[in-house]
Amino acid sequence: MAESYAEQLERVQTTIATIEQKGQAYGIGGRRLDRADLETLYTRENWLRLMADREANGGKVRVQYVVPRD
Repeated sequence: MAESYAEQLERVQTTIATIEQKGQAYGIGGRRLDRADLETLYTRENWLRLMADREANGGKVRVQYVVPRD
């Protein structure tokens, strides 16, 4: 069974939190490894948030209008 958008969102947010707390790179056995790119994860998080919201609303898109202040 495929993960829901909400489950994917939770996984991406956990990954983002790990990178924000522990840093982008880490070492194992004298090798340097980089975790996933934060900008890519932020973009994915935003998309998954929209899709999870749509999934929770039975496929309907919720539109929110914001009136700019002068």
